[in-house]
Amino acid sequence: MNQQPLPGASAALTMGILSIVGSLFCCGPFAIIFSIIGLSKAKSAERIHHENPGEYSGFENVKTSKILSYIGLGLSLIMLLFLILYFGVIIAMISSGNFN
Repeated sequence: MNQQPLPGASAALTMGILSIVGSLFCCGPFAIIFSIIGLSKAKSAERIHHENPGEYSGFENVKTSKILSYIGLGLSLIMLLFLILYFGVIIAMISSGNFN
């Protein structure tokens, strides 16, 4: 039996990796976009696999991509919280006039 690679699994894995790398090194909260795309690709690949489980290989990539996308989503949300706090402190300092 010749199994085909699962369509969308590698794209979901790539988006999961990009969400982690993007949230840590590049764009912080904007990496949420990569996480959402990775989760939606993983969901569609999982649905395809469950329709014909013997026809496709690479379901492990789908599980890994979901985990990576959730980690990237969490890191992006933490970075968003830090940015809100950072700019909130700056605005509070400007509005109060305390620059000492």
